[in-house]
Amino acid sequence: MTRNILIQPFLKWAGGKRQLLKEIEKYIPSKISTYYEPFLGGGAVLLSIQPKKAIVNDSNQELINVYKVIRDNVDELIEDLKKHKNTAEYFYYLRKKDRTSEYNHLSNIERASRLIYLNKTCYNGLFRVNSQGEFNTPYGNYKNPNIVNEHVLRPVSNYLNKYDIKFLEGDFENSMKNIRKGSFVYFDPPYMPISDSSSFTGYTLDGFTIDDQIRLKNLCDKLDERGIKFLLSNSTSPIILDLYKDYKIEFVNAKRSINSIGENRGEIKEVLIMNYGY
Repeated sequence: MTRNILIQPFLKWAGGKRQLLKEIEKYIPSKISTYYEPFLGGGAVLLSIQPKKAIVNDSNQELINVYKVIRDNVDELIEDLKKHKNTAEYFYYLRKKDRTSEYNHLSNIERASRLIYLNKTCYNGLFRVNSQGEFNTPYGNYKNPNIVNEHVLRPVSNYLNKYDIKFLEGDFENSMKNIRKGSFVYFDPPYMPISDSSSFTGYTLDGFTIDDQIRLKNLCDKLDERGIKFLLSNSTSPIILDLYKDYKIEFVNAKRSINSIGENRGEIKEVLIMNYGY
């Protein structure tokens, strides 16, 4: 399949995989019946490899709504994005909507438009919610953010309409209940923190705990027993290295572009874990 280079991520997302794509794609099998991605996030891998059949999932309901709106109502979404203003006053006015009952009356298109706008104009493009599920990243004060990125939104919409891409929202295990042999899974969960201060689970209301990491590892074991190939990204946490010690582990260099402390951005080691190719 010839890939369309115009199809690319339309959001900046914590843990996004744009800069690791070349490394990840080295290990993706050439023949896949159905592509699964239970932690979709910004969708960099999906939109790069562009499978014809995929089942993708995220626990963030608002994020999945954005994908569905791009697929089903891209014209209306683009028109709605045009109404937004790049000012601090307007940013905080729109940001606080999820703290009021008015938010429940927004259409799916308006909710998707709001998320894209906040993502493009907030500080460092960091989508983050507090314990009440309210967006709480401050204004970024960028001169000319690309809020109406029509040249990306339309190709993504065309791809999602042309092929069999199914969107689910919820727990990662539930998204894989009917998986069959011949499928391939790419896991990109919230990373296990290297240290307590590096934890970042704020882009979903429920934090991804050590118990969730163990549950994910147990799911990988079940896939392996069934002969289903998986590839998983995570940190170099000793816990992760120990959990997956029986699988193939590749160390890769990644650039951390989203971090609240500027000096902690830069090149770090991450791991790609797989149950094949060794």
